[in-house]
Amino acid sequence: MMGAFGGFGLLFGVVWLVALFATAFWIWMLAECITKEPAGGNDKLVWIIVLVFTHWIGAAIYYFARRPQRVREVGR
Repeated sequence: MMGAFGGFGLLFGVVWLVALFATAFWIWMLAECITKEPAGGNDKLVWIIVLVFTHWIGAAIYYFARRPQRVREVGR
């Protein structure tokens, strides 16, 4: 039996878990940008601003667009 709220408890749990993983991913990308992005030019500052204001969407963009390029250029 599902109880008074039906499947809401399960849905809430799944949404909470996804939000937790998205936040952890965002923190990981923000920390990586702050510590490993080269300081030359404004790239580092721009990426930090993008990450702060766009949360997990900006983190995904950074992970797929900038991070591989940075790893190729800098090696870390």
